[in-house]
Amino acid sequence: MKHRVSVYVAVLAGLISISGCGANQFVLLPFIPTSTPVAAQNGSVSISPTYAALGFGGSTQYAATVAGGGGGTILWLVNGVIGGNAKVGTISSSGLYTSPTTFFQSQNVSVTAALASSPQTNYATAVMSLITSGVVTSTANPQVATYTINLPVPGSVYIQFGKDTNYGFPTSAQSTSAQIGGAVPVLVAGMLGNTAYHMRAQVLLGDGATFTDTDHTFSTGQPFKTSPVIAGPVNGGTPQPGIELFDTAQPQAPAMAFATDLSGNVIWTYSYAQSGAGESGTPQDFVQPIQFLPNGHFLVQISYLSSIPLHKGATVQPGTLDEVREVDLAGTTIHSLTATQVISAVAANPALSGQLTGTTLGSLHHDVLALPNGHMVLLFSASKTVNVTPAVTGAGGTTFSGPTTVLGDALVDVDQNFNPDWVWNSFSHLDVNRHPWPVQFPDWTHSNAMLYSSTDGNLLLSVRHQNWIIKIDYNNATGSGNILWRLGEGGDFTLNGGTDPTDWFYAQHGPNYFTTNTTGIFTLGVMDNGDDRELPGTPIGSCVAAGSTAPTSLCYSTMSVLQVNESQMTATLTEHYQPTPAIYSFFGGDVALLPNGDRHVAFSSPVGGSQVYELNGSPGSEQVVWKAVTAGTNQYRTERLPSLYPGVTW
Repeated sequence: MKHRVSVYVAVLAGLISISGCGANQFVLLPFIPTSTPVAAQNGSVSISPTYAALGFGGSTQYAATVAGGGGGTILWLVNGVIGGNAKVGTISSSGLYTSPTTFFQSQNVSVTAALASSPQTNYATAVMSLITSGVVTSTANPQVATYTINLPVPGSVYIQFGKDTNYGFPTSAQSTSAQIGGAVPVLVAGMLGNTAYHMRAQVLLGDGATFTDTDHTFSTGQPFKTSPVIAGPVNGGTPQPGIELFDTAQPQAPAMAFATDLSGNVIWTYSYAQSGAGESGTPQDFVQPIQFLPNGHFLVQISYLSSIPLHKGATVQPGTLDEVREVDLAGTTIHSLTATQVISAVAANPALSGQLTGTTLGSLHHDVLALPNGHMVLLFSASKTVNVTPAVTGAGGTTFSGPTTVLGDALVDVDQNFNPDWVWNSFSHLDVNRHPWPVQFPDWTHSNAMLYSSTDGNLLLSVRHQNWIIKIDYNNATGSGNILWRLGEGGDFTLNGGTDPTDWFYAQHGPNYFTTNTTGIFTLGVMDNGDDRELPGTPIGSCVAAGSTAPTSLCYSTMSVLQVNESQMTATLTEHYQPTPAIYSFFGGDVALLPNGDRHVAFSSPVGGSQVYELNGSPGSEQVVWKAVTAGTNQYRTERLPSLYPGVTW
């Protein structure tokens, strides 16, 4: 079949002498413009490969065949020049193409095989992409490099890196943003500090051609300081591959959010404001939390302790951050949304502000939820003066009665453009006179985590000071906000497989789904901190009232895994892991089910520092296969990630 590319394939406007055809014999030869060469075929000649790519001084062997077994002399041309030249590359009479030893920009050239006896009607043209070597530069993050390579056509690039030329660690692929190709910058992260690395780009062009860049070297700098980590496999175990992401609550370090390999070596940090990153901020700020996004960025919420306004004499220091940021691996802020911006936008929307009448929005705190449709659900502190009856002996032994400013929570949904379009107010849906943990009052709800149900579009909210996880009619920002059920002691479910009330979760943190299904019958894991656990004959809140920090028969934390049945309103305790020796984690922590079936459990605030376990084995016979300890620090949350790149496992 004859193929013609009407726009791109043209006949050379001139006569070229062909050696061996006689002194006065000239023929017209096919020519592909150098700006937009396109593979083409006319007549009986075909060429292979059709698309290829080279760097400086590389070579590719071309082959030409004539249909039907016909013979004849093949002429080889580069950009219409027989044999090519030093500028566009040369090609031998046998079809060996050699790229120029230097060129200033990536470009495409045409390689043509023409039948000497009839070049105007029998030829085939291939596209050779010439790609300049990449450039590696440093970033503001001492452990992150930018590797930039220019492509002459659309394509994608990923980087291989490692401490030697075996590399070993890939990034995910980044694509050209323009239809004509262009520069592709790839952030290379996951490197140890103060270490020399090798890296090279692997290129896949849209036409199928591949290219491997030459080796580059890069030396990382001194990492931002983090809390110390001791980590590794235990009991001969094989942990789930990946890295560990830490979110330090206290004490503060220059990099409160950081990642390590599974041996505890710091391979990535995020530093802001107070830690010398050149931004505003105060020591009251901390990350709560950091989350990995599908696009390879991180969602970071930076704010202060939500209960500061309740503390006598305590004020929020000027310059304290209160915002959500999307940041890249270098720590560059891509998007930012402050609490002040959201509060102003809600106030300007009567339909939303009317649901908050009498309620004052405070700070962002404890969690932010990124949804698949690009929305975010923000968790705000919210205060309101309410009538407290009967009287409550709360924080500091103070008795609260009658009109009292109480601290609750509000949820605000913002769309892809950060415009609020749905709110939820705890004062409208929960009983302000329910305070199962009175020692914390008037910090009434102190919610700390949200989960989205992809099955029905609703939300779960962990309400720490109510000892409940509640399900809210969110319905993808169109729901009524009504509470559909309350899970926990004194809630709507019957506890099976455990002792009620002792084996419910108390002052909980960090719930996660353990099943892909998230409604009907599903499984939920939760960090049961246990602060106000109810034991027979023991006054509620005795553990916290005693100021205990060490585990006792009264004060202990567990990992609870519950099978929730929404139709039968039962919660069956399928796993209730309590470490030996016992651990008491007053706050923080989370649990998750790993891809290999192991359970990831973070006890964030026990005596001596945070402890993170990876467990395998059946419930009741769990074995720790990996452990991390950050001595003298408390981690708000930790998370096992496959790597620092989406779709990549290290």
